[in-house]
Amino acid sequence: MKIVGIGIIQEFAKEHADARTRLARWVEEVKRADWQRSDDIKASYPSASFLSDNRVVFNIKGNNYRLLIHVLYQRGYVTILQIGTHAEYDKWKP
Repeated sequence: MKIVGIGIIQEFAKEHADARTRLARWVEEVKRADWQRSDDIKASYPSASFLSDNRVVFNIKGNNYRLLIHVLYQRGYVTILQIGTHAEYDKWKP
C-alpha cells in the first residue's frame, strides 16, 4: 500500500517517543500489505475498528494511542487522517 500523510505520524512520533517503534513497524507493515478489503486488515490487526467511508482506527501501543486512516482499496492507498492519545480520540468526531 502507498501511504499518504506519513508526516503526521513522523511529527507525532517526535513528541511521543514511546510510540516510535510501534508506529515505524506499522508503517513498514502497511507498505508491504496488499489490502483488498476490510477482512485483509482485520486478519493482521484484529483490534482495528471500521467506520463508515472506508475509515479504520488502529490501537497503537496497547491502546494508548489511536491512528485514524482512510483506505482506497482499489488504488492501494492509505491516507493518514489523525493520530492522538486515547483521550484525544474521544474528542474527535470520526
